[in-house]
Amino acid sequence: MGESFEGGCFCGKIRYRMHGRPMFIHCCHCTDCQRQTGSAFAINALIEADLVELAEGEPVAVAMKTDSGHPHDIYRCPECRTALWSDYGRRGWMLFIRVSTLDRRAEFEPDAHIFTRSKVPWVTLPEGANVFEEYYSTKALWPAGSLARREAARMKAGAER
Repeated sequence: MGESFEGGCFCGKIRYRMHGRPMFIHCCHCTDCQRQTGSAFAINALIEADLVELAEGEPVAVAMKTDSGHPHDIYRCPECRTALWSDYGRRGWMLFIRVSTLDRRAEFEPDAHIFTRSKVPWVTLPEGANVFEEYYSTKALWPAGSLARREAARMKAGAER
């Protein structure tokens, strides 16, 4: 994994390191992400939770309702309320880092655009992008190495999903 990437909140009270590249990156166009970010989409880097290290500060978890009914905790700076990452389904072993909180955010391009059925019409998706009206098959789309990492993290945590 070798390479590390630093990130943090708007006010600087929270700083973190992401050790290694993410397994996969989503650009989510669902209405939940739109409302929660105040933007047209959220870009999430999926990575093993044990590869994320807090360097400064302690975010607070805010529980959000979802259409799926699964729990969704957004970890935010207690001061400026920047959303740093999410734990969808309270898995505990995989985080969804908000790419825009990384210092080198431009290095992380989405692997897939999801829930495009609710994409705002003025956003144009890149030609050749993996685009899905809803979700997709992880096993069919993720690279083999990322699938292996995901499974190893899940097994290490003793998780069912």
